[in-house]
Amino acid sequence: MRDIAATIQPEQDDLVRAEPSASVCVQGAPGTGKTAVGLHRAAYLLYTHPQRVRRGGLLVLGPHRAFLSYIAEVLPSLGETGVRQSTLSDEIARHPVTGTDPEPTAAVKHDARMAEVLRRALYARVNAAAAEDLTVTEGSSRWRLTGDEVARIVTDVLAEQPPYDVGRERVRGRIARRLQERAERHGGTRPAAWLRRTERSRPVSACLDAVWPRVRPEEIVAALLSGHAEPARATEGLLDPGEREALCWIRPPRSYRSARWSAADLVLLDEVAGLLARPPGYGHVVVDEAQDLSPMECRAIARRVPFGSLTVLGDLAQGTTPWAARSWPVQLAHLGKPEAGVVPLTIGFRVPGAVLALANRLLTRLGTDVPPARSLRRDGMLRVRRVDGDLPAAVVSVVRDALTHEGSVGVVTADADTPRIRHALTTAGLDTDPRLTVVPATLVKGLEYDHVVAVEPAAIAEAEQRGLNRLYVVLTRAVSRLDVVHGRALPWEG
Repeated sequence: MRDIAATIQPEQDDLVRAEPSASVCVQGAPGTGKTAVGLHRAAYLLYTHPQRVRRGGLLVLGPHRAFLSYIAEVLPSLGETGVRQSTLSDEIARHPVTGTDPEPTAAVKHDARMAEVLRRALYARVNAAAAEDLTVTEGSSRWRLTGDEVARIVTDVLAEQPPYDVGRERVRGRIARRLQERAERHGGTRPAAWLRRTERSRPVSACLDAVWPRVRPEEIVAALLSGHAEPARATEGLLDPGEREALCWIRPPRSYRSARWSAADLVLLDEVAGLLARPPGYGHVVVDEAQDLSPMECRAIARRVPFGSLTVLGDLAQGTTPWAARSWPVQLAHLGKPEAGVVPLTIGFRVPGAVLALANRLLTRLGTDVPPARSLRRDGMLRVRRVDGDLPAAVVSVVRDALTHEGSVGVVTADADTPRIRHALTTAGLDTDPRLTVVPATLVKGLEYDHVVAVEPAAIAEAEQRGLNRLYVVLTRAVSRLDVVHGRALPWEG
């Protein structure tokens, strides 16, 4: 942080000092200080607009708890406390995550179309046709509304498109006021207590439950995932048969109370909760690693900052989730801030120039519009070693040499190759050095090592849908030295 603050560029300073009402997006290559800029912006807003920001609240959303541990130390060092630090998973956690989804199922659940599917499934519970004649007794008097009158009230409220729970209470209130009008024509003005009592009377509550029932998010999502006929109709014209099948639970629970919710299910539950009632908003939200958010996760954030502003931090080249963004304008639209400007940071501080130049060779293959970065560092080391024979033995040799230098050593492999590489290092007796870590490629994001040994880049690139993006992340974890050990053709060649 001190190094970045000392060498802060004009483009970074402009981002830090942007107006509190302005939403900004920082496209930052590895080591360009985008996280530091975001945290400095949070500190700047709290310092220059303390009442405005604290009144609305300031939230910093990190991708995982390790990131939160880092910023827990950084923000106080900038002189600011009182900032809520959380992950999106924590913000939307209505239940513990006890279930898992196959990738095709998770992809459907995270798709933006699910917002309309869930809206349809929820409002399908509203049934104006279920309205029947309503009678409320007051002493010897009876006040009546016909079923048609009640149905018109429901239809009018639906047309106003309020949040579901707000709409329910509007129907209740309008029914009661209509009854009040009838009563006052015959017996004079009724006090406010009469209106409140009528609103909560059994006949009005029973009528309301018939036309606009009270629901929980879990009921809506569970019915949809269980393949019940009425919620399933909400997918018509939006999901194809294969997607509808992927969406449904293979073995539905007996009720939503016994459901094993997955991480993607919690996003769906939050969407429905947002349709029922708007969640409390923040004045400003800083979002790091925003490129990995799904459209539905973006919507969850947007609901929490409807009238505030965002600082969006990320790197499209490092998008590794199946639903990772390929375009900032599209992602910003999902976040509810399509007007936000995108500012690229292309001057690196952490990754040596030679390493960053190698990673830049992947950019044209990633399908994203990301400008190449350059590093201010001219030190560091890059070696690419081709192996024709025993790859694990070659890795052992490279690691043994790496451990003759100071600093940490991270050996990064495709997940499937991790056990055999770890076994080779253990057999060679190198695993006893506390500076050495063997890490699968899928777990390396956010980590950094003085010396990285990247094993078989082709295997890393082929292991998942966004494998080339994952490889880009792997190559840029090196702070001082990078060894690439491979037996197959390199993905950035040819």
